[in-house]
Amino acid sequence: MSAMTPPAAEPRARFGDLLAAEWIKMRSLRSTSAALVAGALVSVGICVNSARSNAHLIERSTNPDQRTAIDPLHAAFVPEAFQILMVVAAAVGAATIFGEYAGGMIRTTFAAVPARRSVVAAKVVVVTAVMLVYGTAVAAASFGVTQAIYDPVRIGLPITAPGAFRAVAGSALLAPVSALVGMALGALIRHTAGTVVASVGVLLLLPRLFGGETYRWVKEIGNAMPVSAWTALVENPARSLPPGGPVRWVSRYPVSVTEAWLVLGAWALVAAAVAVAVVHRRDV
Repeated sequence: MSAMTPPAAEPRARFGDLLAAEWIKMRSLRSTSAALVAGALVSVGICVNSARSNAHLIERSTNPDQRTAIDPLHAAFVPEAFQILMVVAAAVGAATIFGEYAGGMIRTTFAAVPARRSVVAAKVVVVTAVMLVYGTAVAAASFGVTQAIYDPVRIGLPITAPGAFRAVAGSALLAPVSALVGMALGALIRHTAGTVVASVGVLLLLPRLFGGETYRWVKEIGNAMPVSAWTALVENPARSLPPGGPVRWVSRYPVSVTEAWLVLGAWALVAAAVAVAVVHRRDV
C-alpha cells in the first residue's frame, strides 16, 4: 500500500447493530429486570386483592343488588396499581439515558457511533418494544386473573365484553408511553433522583393540579395527560349510564375514546422527539 493511500473508512454501524447493542445493554442491567418484575407483581397484586375482596363481599352479602353494584372491569385496572406501573416504566425508560451519562459509558458509545440521533432512536425503539410487551403482559394478567376470581360469583367479563379489549390495550400502551416520557426527562435532567421526581410530577401530579372543572381550559389541560387518557379507556361502557341505578357524577368536559388514543400517541411521539433532539444538541 502506498504511503499516500488514505486508510479505509470504518464501516458505518447499521441500525440493526444499534438495536442489538441497546437490547444487550438493557437486559444486562439486573436492576432493570428487578424493577420490572417488582412493578408487575405489585400492580397485578393490588388488582387481584381488589377482586378477591369484592368477590368475598358478594358471597357474604344478603343484598341481591350487591353483585350489580360492583364493576368487574374496575378491579382489573385499579388506578393506584397502574400509577405504580407508570412510575416503574418511567424510571426504566429514564435509566437507559441517564445510566450511561452517570457511568460515563455515553462517551464510549458516541465515540464508536458518532451519529447520536441513530443511537437514541435505537434506544427509543428497544424501550418501546420491551415496554409494550411488558405492559401487555401486566394488563392481560391483571384482566385474566381478576375475571377468573369473579367467575364463581357470576360477574366475570370475557375479553369480548364491551370495553374489555380496549381497556387491556390502553393499559398495555401506558407502559411504553410512560417509559418514553421518562427517557425524555432523563435526557433533559441527567440525574437519577431529579428524573424520577420529575416523572412522578409530570405523569401523576400535573393531572391532579388540572383536574378541576371550574374552567374548561383547566380541565382540558388535565384531559391531555396520559393518566386521564388511560382512565377514559378503561372505563366500563356498560356502567357509564346504569339504567335505574344510582346517579353518578359525570364530567362536564369528558375525554372521548378517540381523544384518549390521540393523547397517548401524541405523548409517545413528542417524548421520543425530545429525547432524540436533546441528546443530539447537548454536550456529553
